[in-house]
Order: sequence, then C-alpha cells, then structure tokens
Amino acid sequence: MTVEAVVFDWGGTLSVLADVDMEDMWRLAARHLAPDREDEVRAALAAVEEASFARISVDQRATTLSSLLATASAELALDVAEAVLEEAAMHHLDSWTPHITHDPEAEPVLRALRERGLRIGLLSNTHWPRGFHEHFLERDGLDKLIDVRCYTSEMTHTKPHADAFRTVLDQLAVDDPGAAVFVGDRRYDDVFGAKSAGLRSVWRHSTLVPGYEVTPDAAIHSLAELPAIVDAWR
Repeated sequence: MTVEAVVFDWGGTLSVLADVDMEDMWRLAARHLAPDREDEVRAALAAVEEASFARISVDQRATTLSSLLATASAELALDVAEAVLEEAAMHHLDSWTPHITHDPEAEPVLRALRERGLRIGLLSNTHWPRGFHEHFLERDGLDKLIDVRCYTSEMTHTKPHADAFRTVLDQLAVDDPGAAVFVGDRRYDDVFGAKSAGLRSVWRHSTLVPGYEVTPDAAIHSLAELPAIVDAWR
C-alpha cells in the first residue's frame, strides 16, 4: 500500500505546547463577563473547558468556544447578551495569542512531503474558531503548505472518533484510510484514533500529555524524522 496523504495534529505536533496556567488564560474573558465576580467566573470557565476535554474519553462530542462561555454563564446565572459572549471570546483568544508558535521544523518538513507529491492535511481537536487557527498558519506561511485543514469546532465529534478522521480523508480525496499517515503527540486521541480508523500512525514523543496503552506504527522525537519514515512506507 502506498502513501497518498499525511495528516497532522496541530497542538504539540505542528505547534509548540505552551506552558501556561489554563485557569489564568480565562482571566480576561471573566473580567469582561462579570468584573465583580472575576475569580469565580474564571474558575467556572476553566472547569467547563476541562469538562469538555474530559468528554474526549467518553463520547468525543465536539464543542465550541461560544458554547463553553454560554454554559459557564448559565451555570453562574449571568445574564449576558450574545454580543457580550462574543467579546469575551475575543478576550480569551487574545490571551492565547502571545503563546502560539509553530515548530521551526514544520515548514521545511511540510515542503519536503509536498515535493514527494503527497497531499497534506490537518485535524485538530479544538473549540477555537477556524479563523483563529488560520491566522497563525498564515502568519508563519504554513497555510499554503496544508491542503485541507479540519477543526473539530466545526464538527460533531473530536478525535479519536472515526468520523473526525473520515472528514479529513474525504476532503483530501483519500478513499482508503491505509493510504494515509496521521502524525500526533497524543497516544489516545491521535495514535489510537488513527489506528482505529485504519490510518497508519506516527507518534511524536511527548511527556506533556496523558499516556495510553497503544503501539504506534512509528515514533519520532522531531518532525525532521518524518520524511524518511514516509519514504520507507512508500
């Protein structure tokens, strides 16, 4: 079986995981929603976000940033207009902006794979809107190197659900999952999910994310190792 496409995870794979306090990242949004209850709202927002990530191991239901804000506001009985929720979302995204960087090896590796005639995809578990991700891909010149970019904030399910993988494969026009390679740093979402969906899996070593008992088809410590692995499979 040849390889037709390579699909990447985003956070921790193409981009660098930021060392941040997740609750603190909600501070600006909380201040906007209810300045007199900032600490309470900040904690509630962080808890709702954590609960949404916990669903990945349960039913893989996707969510959006706006729905997280609405859920936390309802739990706290905050009477806020839709426009206020939208502004709070922008404040939250602003707090992340200084922390988002891409791996320096991402651009040359994507170019090398494209030069081999491979289609390139991205599949990210995220509640952020497409435009936020696209801004950073465009900033670093990666948007033109990735043919298809799929975000679970626009889907019904997250990885490791098979529907998420099928979505990106359909958009890449890859009929046989075995002709695609998925690269990610999470052993459950990425490796287990890809293998269960019939893709070949490459695990990017990480000690910053939860483990899971699954054996990837290959493992790398850096993106620069990837083209040689794909060549061997071709």
